[in-house]
Amino acid sequence: MQRSYLVYALGVITLTLAVTTTYLTWQHLTQRSHIDMLLKERNFFLLENASSSNTLVVERAQASSTITDLAYRLSITEEELRETERDLDREQNRNEEFEDQLDDLAGTIGVLDKLSKTDKELLQKYSKVYFLNENYIPQRLTKIDDSYVLPGRKEQYFHASAWKFLKEMLDDAADDAIDLKVVSAYRSFDEQNELKGQYTQQYGTGANAFSADQGFSEHQLGTTLDLTTPAVGGPYTSFAATPAYTWLQENAHKYGFILSYPENNSFYVYEPWHWRFVGEDLARDLHAADVHFYDWEQRKIDEYLVSIFD
Repeated sequence: MQRSYLVYALGVITLTLAVTTTYLTWQHLTQRSHIDMLLKERNFFLLENASSSNTLVVERAQASSTITDLAYRLSITEEELRETERDLDREQNRNEEFEDQLDDLAGTIGVLDKLSKTDKELLQKYSKVYFLNENYIPQRLTKIDDSYVLPGRKEQYFHASAWKFLKEMLDDAADDAIDLKVVSAYRSFDEQNELKGQYTQQYGTGANAFSADQGFSEHQLGTTLDLTTPAVGGPYTSFAATPAYTWLQENAHKYGFILSYPENNSFYVYEPWHWRFVGEDLARDLHAADVHFYDWEQRKIDEYLVSIFD
């Protein structure tokens, strides 16, 4: 019986070993299969990774080349842009210079046009120097309001473009209690001829000292007038001793008027009543230089013609 038990035990052990061996063999085969699968997956991954790496290397190289090319093109573009900006600046400067030239040209044309419309006779030296022919008449004359004319005198006329300056001067003088009156303003060629004839009959050749011949009188320009006060009553030398004359000496240049024949002039006797409109710029500059109209050269005086009525 004991032997039977041993045989049985041995059979169980043998069976157990066989089962265990079979299981271990199966496990080994299973694990080996799994390992082989992992190895295949590893090799596939390595191959894929190597392929991706190669692709990335190629793409990176291409990208690097592209970046280098773009950087080069960018540098060229930036240089072209800078050159374009320089060209633009130069062109803009040329345009500005051209505009300045156009402005200068327009200004010159404007000045020339203005001069062409301004009577060139208005600043000429007519007293025994230049001659106004018998047909000369100012471009426009306007009647001086009777309130500004010395009572008893006929109607007086003055250059229309210079009238506003005269009116302002007479009004401002009145505001300063100076009662200036016009004795005589515009005189035609024939009127001057008639007046000179009267003076010649009365004073003989002595009339030449205080009366211009026809064609040589500033009055024919329409911008010259004789001023006085009611107290003096006419164009007399005594006007020089009045506050009105002092006021004119101090203020007339502000309105564009100058004294044509001061003391010791080389044309006529001292005429404190005889005032001529030459424009504010010229009158101001003559006053500042403490000189008289006939002291300056005609060429210098002519420079003020364009602004005579400004």
